[in-house]
Amino acid sequence: MSTTTKPSFDAPDSTMDMVEKMTAAIVDVGGVKLMRVTAQPGWRWSVHSKPVQKTDSCQVDHVLYVVSGQLATKTDDGTETDYAAGDVAHVAPGHDGWTIGDEPAVWIEIPH
Repeated sequence: MSTTTKPSFDAPDSTMDMVEKMTAAIVDVGGVKLMRVTAQPGWRWSVHSKPVQKTDSCQVDHVLYVVSGQLATKTDDGTETDYAAGDVAHVAPGHDGWTIGDEPAVWIEIPH
């Protein structure tokens, strides 16, 4: 028998107030967890997350789709990349990240 599921980020399985200026809604879709991350204007990994993570740069391997707003990353080797709504990205461990502009950056991420 086939089944379908229809989880919603508006009624997530769980939420996280990750750090100041950043939240996540988490849903399980057929055994795959997806996160909708919202980073408010002014959020920056090196300011808000670094004190919690206690690493020099973000060591999480991100696969994401940007829903709205803009964000940027700078890798440990100095490469800067901007992302906007509609962009799909892989951001390897070893980076800083921040929200660009006056609106929240929202992305869907597959945590792994």
